[in-house]
Amino acid sequence: MSEPGNELDKCMAGKWYDCHNEIFLAYKTQARKLLKEYHALAYEQKEEKRKILEQLFGQIGTNVSVGQPFHCDYGRNITIGSNVSVNMNCTFVDCNRITIGDNVLIASNVQLYTAAHPVELSERLTPDFDPASGQYFCRTYARPIKIGNGCWLGGGVIVLPGVTIGDGSVIGAGSVVTKDIPDNSLAVGNPCRVIRQINAHQASD
Repeated sequence: MSEPGNELDKCMAGKWYDCHNEIFLAYKTQARKLLKEYHALAYEQKEEKRKILEQLFGQIGTNVSVGQPFHCDYGRNITIGSNVSVNMNCTFVDCNRITIGDNVLIASNVQLYTAAHPVELSERLTPDFDPASGQYFCRTYARPIKIGNGCWLGGGVIVLPGVTIGDGSVIGAGSVVTKDIPDNSLAVGNPCRVIRQINAHQASD
């Protein structure tokens, strides 16, 4: 089975790709430049911060707050809706797409990881690795993350590659989300599990 034509295609298709390819290094360089500028701004410099976020993210809605510090890989793969609050010290590893809906709360220290590596060592190590090649010594792949409308992710939540969190769901602080969470669910734990359904009054309206 043939692979997509270039490293960016491979990455976005969820295939193994070379994360040290020049295209990704360029994305990282641009993101770090913008983040350095962002972190130098004062809390009240709302307009200046907005202009940087518009350059950093692939798409951003209205009334979006991103606390400092904020960390991401490329920025360009992050799409954020309207009425979204991202609290301080969050990390979005956006090697693949991270899509965040409207009316979303993301607490401090939340980590969204799209990138991963094979579990088996024989698959994880890059075959015939040569340090002089510039390649990464491990195989890497990335899967998209989606956070639905009206979600709330508590402090320290970790979301793993390929996970979708359904509309209206709440993820308890410290949870590690390894699998999709349905709409309108309260879910907690490591691994994160649904405790009960919520928002019943909205579903019946």
